Amino acid sequence: MPSGAEPLPEKDLRAIREALVVSQDREGFDSGLGIALAEVRASLDLSRLSAFIHTWWLIARDSVKDPQGRRDLYERAAHIQDLADRDQPLPHGDKTWRELLTERGVEL
Repeated sequence: MPSGAEPLPEKDLRAIREALVVSQDREGFDSGLGIALAEVRASLDLSRLSAFIHTWWLIARDSVKDPQGRRDLYERAAHIQDLADRDQPLPHGDKTWRELLTERGVEL
């Protein structure tokens, strides 16, 4: 690891949450953790929690390695959502962003 680089997070809930630099990631983590824990309580199966931890550990690693990339990701997603909300035809076609995204299986 280059000197001055942030250490990658441990694979535990506290370290993962602390490594999330973007508020949308922290909100998603908190919300998803509540859902995962509810599923574990209902099923008594820890595999859902293990999958949650692994997924968010990967996101936390990405957040540590490229915090600006995480911010850019949410900025691009917001821009696409804004275009979809306008519901205007695309510049080079007769479909709207909403129609195109729906065709491709994206839930809006």
